[in-house]
Amino acid sequence: MILVTGNGLLGSQFDDCIHLSSKSCDMRRQKKVEHWFEDYRPTHVIHTAAKVGGLGANMFNQAEFFYDNIMINTNIIEACRKYGVKRACFFLSTCVFPDKVEYPLTEEKIHLGPSHPSNYGYSEAKRAAEVMVRAYNKQYGLEYFCVIPCNVYGPNDNFSIDNGHVIPSLIRKCDLAKKNNTPLEIWGDGSPKREFIYSKDLAKYTKRILFDTNFTGNVIISNPEEYSIRQVVRNIVTLMDFKGEVIYKTDKPNGQLRKPSSIAKLESILEEQIVDEDGRCDGKMTNLWDGLEETIEWYYANYNRLRI
Repeated sequence: MILVTGNGLLGSQFDDCIHLSSKSCDMRRQKKVEHWFEDYRPTHVIHTAAKVGGLGANMFNQAEFFYDNIMINTNIIEACRKYGVKRACFFLSTCVFPDKVEYPLTEEKIHLGPSHPSNYGYSEAKRAAEVMVRAYNKQYGLEYFCVIPCNVYGPNDNFSIDNGHVIPSLIRKCDLAKKNNTPLEIWGDGSPKREFIYSKDLAKYTKRILFDTNFTGNVIISNPEEYSIRQVVRNIVTLMDFKGEVIYKTDKPNGQLRKPSSIAKLESILEEQIVDEDGRCDGKMTNLWDGLEETIEWYYANYNRLRI
């Protein structure tokens, strides 16, 4: 039986699983977590639950992001060990990588320097989870692993302007600007580049690795095509038919300028070529336009129950 922690953006993409959500269990409390594991006795765990947010939320709530995530991760990892979970997957983020590092990002570069100051609370808690998984594997002979995704987006995301990631918060901003006939304001100058992976694609590849008992450790799962924030904004504005002014607030921080990653290890695990010679996924992953279109359609269709 597979237990998935979290039922949001990523967790909701895993079907035929038992879901443990923050509404049903405060995962910061060890006894509450162990109560669930005692009841369900999962054989496999996919840990997607986390305290997450966009650039502003991370910058202004570093302590809260660190505490919540360090407690959640610690309790879930220990419960997996205590209750004999065979295989478990724990999600990190490309923000765990050092601020100054040679690109592309690869799995062995996680601890080569300090993380970016804009989100060190979140990223250092995620780094600690990677250390804990590695230590548990070595001491207890476990088969757990960490997935490091790029920016994830898709249906059932958190569309809060203050606490959402870049794509859902931009969709929400654009919608409000259109309704209120006001300019669409974007933090920074729009030059930073990011990789974006559709949540359905990330879930698909994760589940394939979950049952590959030859693999433990860390693996990057990303769509290695880079898009500037300006490109993302242009796509959203077009898809949402926004005709107003777009203002880039250059007095606000940009965050990291680039975080390009390599999926060579993923390809070696799956024994499958995902990226073509031009660095494109060649139809094996959802392209950004199609993913944005589906996400925006979901946003409007589920407006009354959005997380905002």
